[in-house]
Amino acid sequence: MSDESAVETPAHEAVTAPEDLAPTLLAPEAPVSGTPAPEAPAPRPRRRGPGPFTLLVLPGLVTLTTVAGFLALTGGFPDDWSPGESAPQDAAGGVNSTYGPWLRKSADACTVVTPSVLAAQIDQLTGWSNAGAGTSGPQGIAAYTAADWKTWGKDDDGNGRSSPGDPADAIMALGRQDCSLAQQVTGLRTDGTVNGELVDLTLAAYAVGTDAVTKAGGVPDTARTYLTEVKALFAKYESFDREDTSAGGVLADAILAPPVTTLTITSPYGSRRHPLTGVTKLHTGVDFGAPQGAQVSAARAGTVVFAAMTSAYGNRVVVDHGTIEGKRLQTTYSHLSAIDVTAGQAVQTGTPLGRVGSTGLSTGPHLHFEVIYDGYYADPRPWLALNG
Repeated sequence: MSDESAVETPAHEAVTAPEDLAPTLLAPEAPVSGTPAPEAPAPRPRRRGPGPFTLLVLPGLVTLTTVAGFLALTGGFPDDWSPGESAPQDAAGGVNSTYGPWLRKSADACTVVTPSVLAAQIDQLTGWSNAGAGTSGPQGIAAYTAADWKTWGKDDDGNGRSSPGDPADAIMALGRQDCSLAQQVTGLRTDGTVNGELVDLTLAAYAVGTDAVTKAGGVPDTARTYLTEVKALFAKYESFDREDTSAGGVLADAILAPPVTTLTITSPYGSRRHPLTGVTKLHTGVDFGAPQGAQVSAARAGTVVFAAMTSAYGNRVVVDHGTIEGKRLQTTYSHLSAIDVTAGQAVQTGTPLGRVGSTGLSTGPHLHFEVIYDGYYADPRPWLALNG
């Protein structure tokens, strides 16, 4: 038995990320070692000292020119910028490392789209440039027009504004748009209207629309160039498809109680090919094979922050356990046949949360159990007291 590997984000999302995202700041290239120094210029007449223009005006002009150049390249000061702070380290493909959690979170909305797919799209669209082109033209790293932003944009990072120029909002919007298209082409392929790989069909629908894909019965010729360019960038960003442990995954010491009494692992944490979609991506939790209707219990005391039906996870419960070593810990319980708790409810270790089922994208009764530490998926096994 196996389950959905990366799916919908609940209202109080278990996968959180740094709230502030700064545009990528690329350091200037260092001089090439060994390059001979230019010849010294011919002597010029000596001056007795700098004049008033040099002392008073020129430094200000240099400063203004530098600031203007910076703003032109980055699209403005990042929201979290302050003097003395350095830019985050680059991640895959030279991309700002703080984008990684948002790419993973956005890709969790469906099974077809992966973080590397989203990153490759953004690279092809703008090369990660956050510049705007006016209120009516494409804006931000995902090149959203004002009209399209009304459909897909939200204030995903909770900073009080929804803007295509906000990288977090833009990444999440692209994920929503892609997943909506993936759902449409999945239906078309299921009923035999179109043929092809779901990722290819989704990207084609993004480029030329679902009507064109439907008419062509697959990827239209008009979408081939876009598809080729985006897919050529997948490998550049494949590290985003793996768990990022740099932000704090720790080797837990069995601080969680088993959520079910049957601890037969039918699908472990890690990269796998999804049995229903055929997409290879991170399986973000552990699948415990268990009988239909078996009790699912809280692995640790905490507060229920989500308890509802989702399209891919099925009936899903998320419990927030507070902080461990200063970093937030959450656990999730998915594909339940029934939910026995409500959002906001306090629970203790062993409190019944629901019953094992096969709701959502699932091949049979089991519990998909996740551990999310400091905003990143972690292998649940080191966290679990599997021997009692």
